[in-house]
Amino acid sequence: MSDEDDPGCRVHRDVQRERPAVSVALSRAGVTDLRRIISIQDGDKPELFYATLDLFADLSPEQTGVHMSRFSEVVEDLAEGLTRTPFPDIESLAKRMAEQVMETQEGLRAEVRIKAQSPIVRTTPVTRRPTEELYTLIGIAAATRQRTRLLVGVEVNGLTVCPCAQGMVRERSIEILLENGFGEAESTRIVDLLPVASHNQRGRGTLMIGSEHRLRAEDLVDIAQRSMSSEIYELLKRPDELYVVEKAHRNPRFVEDVVREMLRNVTERYADLPGDTFVLARQENFEGIHEHNAFAERFGTFDEIRPELADRAFAVRHTSLTEWLAG
Repeated sequence: MSDEDDPGCRVHRDVQRERPAVSVALSRAGVTDLRRIISIQDGDKPELFYATLDLFADLSPEQTGVHMSRFSEVVEDLAEGLTRTPFPDIESLAKRMAEQVMETQEGLRAEVRIKAQSPIVRTTPVTRRPTEELYTLIGIAAATRQRTRLLVGVEVNGLTVCPCAQGMVRERSIEILLENGFGEAESTRIVDLLPVASHNQRGRGTLMIGSEHRLRAEDLVDIAQRSMSSEIYELLKRPDELYVVEKAHRNPRFVEDVVREMLRNVTERYADLPGDTFVLARQENFEGIHEHNAFAERFGTFDEIRPELADRAFAVRHTSLTEWLAG
């Protein structure tokens, strides 16, 4: 904090504004993991969410540091409004903050990232019981003097089943049937009728879309979960558990398959969005029989991804999130 920020401060030097010993511009400087309660209204009444916020500004080579207190001041200035006057969505809140950070830091660019735990009420697949699930809601805004770019995203959990292990179990099952006197055609038919065992694991899918159009986070949750082998539920009675296990094992998917399914589902659901729309699809599986996790990711614009989905034309360029936010 400088004396400009604190009139009662006896220090008259504004050290942050002084030229640094090493004159190199910084892409981002700021604060992370700032925790607040935010209010979002997408419906009849506002809802409060516990959120973490990251706020950044660019830093020129002539300036030693950003004014850290001003980041908190942006949040505090909005604090009353964060709980009293709800924003329509998380990305609108990120936009408001990013534009204020840019003004208070007197920079050329500012970025705000918000993550909040959001509830969604779902119904179990067989017993039709209501169950509340939590997913992570993501809002990102990058502001310059010319424009502000917005991104909305979600992180959700689901179930994946390994196709490779399932293939080996299938072959072994046919061998056992043949060894016990069943014919080849009959053995194959029996195995085809049954859900085949494999190792399975919980996976976490991340789906983010950058667009000028407003998108519902609940739709992104649906896309991400449907792209895995099966959804998972906090509450499961026995008929529900059987349904989930059987569905997952009849729909085995590698971590790479999940990412590709997300991309296909996104471009189909939002076929009317323009080509410069950004998408990031990421999947991490917490492997059940390995010490490591499995990971896959794809990012880029619709213009880069749509041709690949249509005719398998390989896109050399994959626009990154940082590049897209920079505009």
